[in-house]
Amino acid sequence: MHIVDIRETSVPLQGDIANALVNFSEHTVSLVAVESDVIRNGRAVTGIAFNSIGRFAQPGLLRERFIPRIMACKPGALLEDDGRAFSASKVHRAAMANEKPGGHGDRAAAVAALELAIWDLNAKLEDEPAYRTIARAAGRLPQVQPIPVYAAGGYYYPGDSLGRLRGELSRARDLGFVDYKIKIGGAPLAQDLQRVEAAVVFAGGGRHVSVDANGRFDLAAALQYADALRPMQLRWLEEMGDPLDYALHAELSRHYPHALATGENLFSTPDTVNLLRFAGLRPGLDILQMDAGLSYGLTEYLQTVAAMEAHGFDRRQLLPHGGHLINLHIVAGLGLGGCEVYPGVFQPFGGYAAGCMVSQGHALPTAAPGFGLEEKPELKEVIAGLLSRAQRGVS
Repeated sequence: MHIVDIRETSVPLQGDIANALVNFSEHTVSLVAVESDVIRNGRAVTGIAFNSIGRFAQPGLLRERFIPRIMACKPGALLEDDGRAFSASKVHRAAMANEKPGGHGDRAAAVAALELAIWDLNAKLEDEPAYRTIARAAGRLPQVQPIPVYAAGGYYYPGDSLGRLRGELSRARDLGFVDYKIKIGGAPLAQDLQRVEAAVVFAGGGRHVSVDANGRFDLAAALQYADALRPMQLRWLEEMGDPLDYALHAELSRHYPHALATGENLFSTPDTVNLLRFAGLRPGLDILQMDAGLSYGLTEYLQTVAAMEAHGFDRRQLLPHGGHLINLHIVAGLGLGGCEVYPGVFQPFGGYAAGCMVSQGHALPTAAPGFGLEEKPELKEVIAGLLSRAQRGVS
């Protein structure tokens, strides 16, 4: 059993929306297909995955470095010792051959797309959903209880209004959500407060609403917003300052008594360890949001979860960023605290297939083999196009 082909393509995100710092209309995502020599029903069993949402695709890194290194491995070299499955850790090591430590930028997402595709491939070889494959590899029983999820949105749109925001929240509620996250920092404080107040009234209290500044603020602005938002007792304040400004986060945690959230823009276990050491995060209170699709995949992510627990944090404090099906399987497989969802935005990747439908703020992966990406209508055509290409490792 061996890998016979790896393909990649850059897929543009749909929609003209923005947070406090970034307009997503030009963003892309790397979608990859790892094809095995195993044939079922006349087709090669193929793993499908992508990096994550909210950054850019990495076609050059994939084509020039990581795909050639994996394809250069001898047949059998990337298998588990029993030969029955591909080894995600061996694929990770092959992709990272001759790479220096540190520098966890776009390469972390490029490697993650490939490594996650191996998990999808292995699950399909076992004819089971990926969360079961992930749980077994982590020595856990797969979570079978519905997973807490929240609707992430509340972005800034051209010609935005409170009416548009209420309409978005109402559509999310109709899908079964009870918890919501909206953006701050892209408008003056007074206007942002109106938006947050509207969301709190709609949701029935601050405990159902989180806000996300996407790293927009310096310390003075972060403290000003924290003071203004404190009476609402929100579910959490997210990325109030630069994700690597641990001193800012530590000062904010001393000043603000309620939950803070951060971590989605950290791309390695060492970065997470530094966050836990120096950012003033509070076990039992604050939320961590590291994303396997941005941090080398599950091989690295399992180490990150272990580091969290070694620093006194419960894995249920980890709610990964991303809003897509892959992370729903990761949360279920690893017993994490919940999942972000992008209903109606960041297509074709955001949100879930219909079979995962949310009920009273909860969701579950379907029984489809792998991550079930092929069940998502918006992704079907894109995946079919990637699988139909004949040239190895090129667009």
